Amino acid sequence: MIDWRTSSGADVPGSDQERAGYDLEEQSQKTEISSPPGASVFRGLGWLDRLLALWILLAMTIGILLGNFVPSVGPALKKGEFVGVSVPIAVGLLVMMYPILCKVQYETLHQTFRSRDLWIQVAFSVVLNWIVAPLLMLGLAWAFLPDEEGLREGLILVGLARCIAMLMDSKVLIWTGLAGGDSQYCAILVAINSILQMVLYAPLAILFINVISRSTSTITVSYSTVATSVAVFLGVPLGAAIITRFIVRSCISASWYDKTFLKWISPWSLIGLLYTVIVLFAEQGHKVVHSIVSVVRVAVPLLVYFIIIFLLTLWVTRHFGFGYELSTTQSFTAASNNFELAIAVAAATYGVNSDQALASTVGPLIEVPVLLGLVYVVRWIGRRYSWRV
Repeated sequence: MIDWRTSSGADVPGSDQERAGYDLEEQSQKTEISSPPGASVFRGLGWLDRLLALWILLAMTIGILLGNFVPSVGPALKKGEFVGVSVPIAVGLLVMMYPILCKVQYETLHQTFRSRDLWIQVAFSVVLNWIVAPLLMLGLAWAFLPDEEGLREGLILVGLARCIAMLMDSKVLIWTGLAGGDSQYCAILVAINSILQMVLYAPLAILFINVISRSTSTITVSYSTVATSVAVFLGVPLGAAIITRFIVRSCISASWYDKTFLKWISPWSLIGLLYTVIVLFAEQGHKVVHSIVSVVRVAVPLLVYFIIIFLLTLWVTRHFGFGYELSTTQSFTAASNNFELAIAVAAATYGVNSDQALASTVGPLIEVPVLLGLVYVVRWIGRRYSWRV
């Protein structure tokens, strides 16, 4: 069994400050999964999160109705651009990313990274998230959409946008926390994927779309366009989150930041997500209504992708003895995607009315109910087989 934590019997550096760095590791050592039999998954969610799939569906419906019955809305929303997308969409994308990134415990990461076994876990996650998962999405996109280049490219962009927002223990989605996964390890993956996305997303998008798929679109993915979108819509909120966390915790108090500030800003991720979906569908509402077949065709490979990558990761990690908490975290990381980034890149590169943007927008509607269902599945597996950490 691979265990990245320091065992309770290991020698710990002598000073109190150095010992403090191992508090998380000491507290994390359990013998059973933290999901009691019969506990309802929904009890771990607030009423907003319990109905998240419904909110997204309502946001899509509102956007479609506005786009179809209020003709002036679409042109008005498209006035003014920022990094290739309309200003209203840019605002929504930045708003929904910032609260999530404020939750990452950047100040403790250096302590956690001291473990050699953790780096083994990180290496596994990098291979899974940046090689296996994108290739699986590429294969499914070609298998289900061989005749729809635009929709196919949208799915490829989704497959390359690895999760940084959907996984955190927040008011938006708390799949890892609900399933009894490792929240601190999840935070580490968020930090790593954030950095890797700024470096790898652009060249991989060019490789998968322009080289492997041999795109024939009139607009091709350029490194500068993708890199700029990633840097702005990921780099800006990431930098702002780091600055906010260190300044507020230092100038006011860590307790106030954790208990008051984070509680206040958390709902803004959901607000930003719903607002962005409404604006996107308002801008292309007419096209969505007349492209319902395309929406269904995109939903099918997404559904297959979530199930395959989640169960495959769960099986592999269990086989290698990662333990329930780490296996669950790895599985939800692999099965989740950063649709916010995919939407931003698709809209900036191909336009908000493109098939690529439509495909990336359908993602959240499929992901939410599927991953909630997988929470039930993994908890049942943990209880059924007495899966120990």
